[in-house]
Amino acid sequence: MAIQFRSANVSNTDTSTIYIMFEQFIKQLNSLQSDQKPLWGKMTAQHMVEHLILALQMSNGKLNVKCISQPETLPPLKRFLLGDRPFPKEYINPFIGPDLLPLKFSDLNEARSELEKEINNYKNYFETRPDTETVHVTFGELNKQEWDQFHSKHFTHHLEQFNLI
Repeated sequence: MAIQFRSANVSNTDTSTIYIMFEQFIKQLNSLQSDQKPLWGKMTAQHMVEHLILALQMSNGKLNVKCISQPETLPPLKRFLLGDRPFPKEYINPFIGPDLLPLKFSDLNEARSELEKEINNYKNYFETRPDTETVHVTFGELNKQEWDQFHSKHFTHHLEQFNLI
């Protein structure tokens, strides 16, 4: 049974909503096969999972980046982030560029396991630092509520990319 996440806007809900969504995302990712082809883009299944890990590390303070967006573009970018429009397909992530990053983990299962650890790190990070803001490479400084919305949209985008939802 496919689970529909598109309508979920976590920006105005309690903090447990994102963790319930993460659990559902992990269930969907467990059906991902290492040779599964994306509907768009050139990521492999493992590249996609490792990409989600990097995004979680950016949000939980493990990966410090500088925002590349001009200050005057941040308000409309945040409006987009907090709105209902999905992330565009075929977007070239400026942090990664047009080429795939080298894989860090030996296989997809190891990457999935690490993803679950980073989700727990995210939860723990904001439980002990509820008012912290960390930097997203495109959207600038984000608080917990904004990161929740980002991760909801981001995971949904990539689950759709691999036809998992």
